[in-house]
Amino acid sequence: MFRRNGNQCVATFAIDEVRVLRKVAGEVVGLLMDGFDHTDPVVGRLFPDIYPERPDDSAEFRLYTEGDLKTGKIDQAGAILAALPDDGPGEVRLDGEEAEAWLRAINDARLAMGTRLDIQGDTDLGDELDEAVVRDPASSRVFQLSVYAYLGYLQESLLNALPEIEERA
Repeated sequence: MFRRNGNQCVATFAIDEVRVLRKVAGEVVGLLMDGFDHTDPVVGRLFPDIYPERPDDSAEFRLYTEGDLKTGKIDQAGAILAALPDDGPGEVRLDGEEAEAWLRAINDARLAMGTRLDIQGDTDLGDELDEAVVRDPASSRVFQLSVYAYLGYLQESLLNALPEIEERA
C-alpha cells in the first residue's frame, strides 16, 4: 500500500486494484452528476442537512454551497482517476495535496458504500464479511464488503504516509 518516499506517498497497484479504484471513483462521479437525487440516502450522507430541524434553512444553505461541494467531490474522485495507470498495473506517486484529495475521495466512496451496505458505526466488518461468505461466497455483498474493507486499508496506509510528508514541507 502507500508508503512515504521523499516528499511523496507512493503505492504500486496490481491491475485488479486499478480496476476497482477506477470503478469506485467513476461511480462516485456518476452519482454526483447523473440525476442527483436528494432523496437517495447516499446523497443525504454525502451532503447532510446542515439544519435537520429547519428544512427551509437547510435548503437555502444548500442552494449556496452545494454546487461547490459537489464540484469538489467530483474533482477529488477525478484525482484518483488521473493518478492511476491508464491500463494495467503501475505505480502512483502523490504529493501532499494530491494525497489529501485521494483521502477525501476514498472517504466519500466509503460513506457511499457504507450507506448502501448498511454499515453502522458499531458494525464489525470482519463478522459482517464472514456472515456474507457463509450465506453465499459468490454474492455481490461479499465483493462489496471486500472493496469497502480494501478502501479502508488503503485510506489508513495513505493517512500513515501523509503526516511524514507534511512534517517535511
